[in-house]
Amino acid sequence: MTMIEAAKLPIVDLSLPDHFSTANSIRQACVEYGFFYLVNHGIEQELIAKVFEESKKFFSLPFAEKMKLLRNEHRGYTPLFAENLDFSLSNSKGDCKESFYIGPLEKSDLNQWPSQEVLPSWRPTMEAYYNKALSAGKRLISLIALALNLDKDYFEKIGALDQPEAFLRLLHYPGELRHSKEKIFGASAHSDYGMITLLATDGVPGLQVCREKSKEPRTWEDVLQMDRAFIVNIGDMMERWTNCSFRSTLHRVMPVGQERYSMAFFLDPNSNCIVQCLESCCSESCPKRFPPIRSGDYLKERFRLTYGS
Repeated sequence: MTMIEAAKLPIVDLSLPDHFSTANSIRQACVEYGFFYLVNHGIEQELIAKVFEESKKFFSLPFAEKMKLLRNEHRGYTPLFAENLDFSLSNSKGDCKESFYIGPLEKSDLNQWPSQEVLPSWRPTMEAYYNKALSAGKRLISLIALALNLDKDYFEKIGALDQPEAFLRLLHYPGELRHSKEKIFGASAHSDYGMITLLATDGVPGLQVCREKSKEPRTWEDVLQMDRAFIVNIGDMMERWTNCSFRSTLHRVMPVGQERYSMAFFLDPNSNCIVQCLESCCSESCPKRFPPIRSGDYLKERFRLTYGS
């Protein structure tokens, strides 16, 4: 068995006053890894701990109770093995994880919430965290714009952050796995679909990244937990915007025989935003690789492939 090395991810500090030096750090991280640690992001540890606590309460409910909130309009509960992220695994029965999606709060009629009788603190906790994560994500996007030699408010000007499609996804990976002949993944190899993802984990290992997605065999590196830091990664839409100069890196979650909880905050543009190659990312020697596409159409197709509907 080959030893897997730990990824040496860069650290980006959101509290530094010199935005240009932070933008340079982000640029280097996105070109080399597509992943980095984000520290001083402005979300209190107490709130993060509370979200994990409420998440555990939900996932420990009886299966029938969770199925009352089955995923609809990309919100609500997704049971174990309902999702396959790696299309090359044609015989896979799906990923060994369950999750719960919360979408944009201004479209509150679409979101599903556990009953207040069962989980009284659930909704206010999730809404508080959602709003804080959205704020941190928008601050980060403005620094990513600087990293791309654009105006700080570039993504705001083109309408990407006007009612963005932002989703909070709570994840639970069970510790005990049923024995199976096929290899079981917590999350099979994939890249995220949108702009950026901010991930918080409970410290249990399992996350791995592969920097060279086109190389075979793939080389995987462990992503270690860093206290009080988010793990941030670039999604396929941002890779497309940057003409592949920022990389959307393959990653997966391997079972480690321990229960694992995490929460991913996906910040994606307004569904009507047109994603097209940024002028700062193409030239005669590096022509545009992708045609323009409406963000909502792009994401809809990606979800259709993942969930088979």
